[in-house]
Amino acid sequence: MPERIAITGMAVNTPLADSLDAFLAALYAGRSAITRWKSVATDRIYCKIGGDLGGYDAAAKRRSFEAGASAEAARKLKRLGPKLPWSTELAALVAIDAWNDAGLFASVPALSALFVAGHNFLSGYQLENAEQFREEPDYIAAAYGLHSLDSHQASAIASVLGLEGTIATVGAACASGNLALRQACHELRAGEAKAAIVACGPMHYGALDLHAMALLGAISYRSFNDAPERASRPFDRAREGFVPAHAAAAIVLEPHAAAKARGARIYATLASVAAGSDANAALDPSVAGQTSVIRRALDLAGVAPEAVDYVNAHATSTQDGDRSEALALKQVFGNALAKIKVNATKSMLGHGVWSAALVETVATVLQMRAGALHPTINLQHVDPVVDFDLCASGRVTHPVRTALKTAFGFGGINSASVIVREDA
Repeated sequence: MPERIAITGMAVNTPLADSLDAFLAALYAGRSAITRWKSVATDRIYCKIGGDLGGYDAAAKRRSFEAGASAEAARKLKRLGPKLPWSTELAALVAIDAWNDAGLFASVPALSALFVAGHNFLSGYQLENAEQFREEPDYIAAAYGLHSLDSHQASAIASVLGLEGTIATVGAACASGNLALRQACHELRAGEAKAAIVACGPMHYGALDLHAMALLGAISYRSFNDAPERASRPFDRAREGFVPAHAAAAIVLEPHAAAKARGARIYATLASVAAGSDANAALDPSVAGQTSVIRRALDLAGVAPEAVDYVNAHATSTQDGDRSEALALKQVFGNALAKIKVNATKSMLGHGVWSAALVETVATVLQMRAGALHPTINLQHVDPVVDFDLCASGRVTHPVRTALKTAFGFGGINSASVIVREDA
């Protein structure tokens, strides 16, 4: 059994809420975060809808940190300048929030590590500068050459938090969050860090990204532009692709014994994170690959399939993706699946892409601690391949000792984590 890793701090920022309590309340209420895009010009593209954080008041959030233990971090963030890319600023804000939640500002552990989940966050920012360059090169963002580096989001967060351990970006498409958590666990178990934070800002979508994904047939754009709240419908027969969304999250990890010794509040234990590849660059999901990685995550955690109480599914609302995941769950759990509850956070949030696994891990832990699961919304006609409980009728009281969180990325990247309730 690998050393236990404790989750000691968490933070989220989604179109539903930017605090843990409000986020959980919105999920329990079954509220959809999907609206028509306001921060992306959609007049020339097919996709008109998404989870939009473009109007978020980042300055007000930063000011909320200007008192107490996080005050110096807020000042450092302000000094990084008003021209900091939007995604990087929101990533730094959730990192401050989670670090503060873990109580680590009082005494930052030596060689604290940081892993940013994802890397190409700034497509919209890059498109804006490319368009400006065509019009007048001297008027592009002066710091564009710095901001567009794959290290910049990590460097900015490390600067704000004062982290001097390993910092790196972990890009694995929509599995980035799980892969970054896995890397943080390795760092902690190797003794290279005393604490680690995994953070991710929102993808800054540009019209180019959204139109390209529509041309691929990956996202919803045909039927729900006039009813955006109905567009994200995992496991429903009428699903037509994922709904792109903004989201940010951060999770703080520490060796379990060290967290206990310092008297930290421990949300849950991250028992394992497994990853694998289909060795296939196509977009087709693999039932065999997903089945294998889920089984490996359970084996690494020393958890039998029948001991799992709850699955927070990747469930993107694509035809092939949802069907493949359903089949993989049936292969792994067999008859035990009848006692396991499954839900899809993306039914309300849409798909946060690089940040999705982190945001949904936070949702998983919050539900475990509350002893109740949020609904999967927009389930009108469940896909016939699904014969397990999707929490379709609303909030469900369901004590959870052990949870599984899946995350799969384009390019044949498969991952799964096992999370155990702290008092279990």
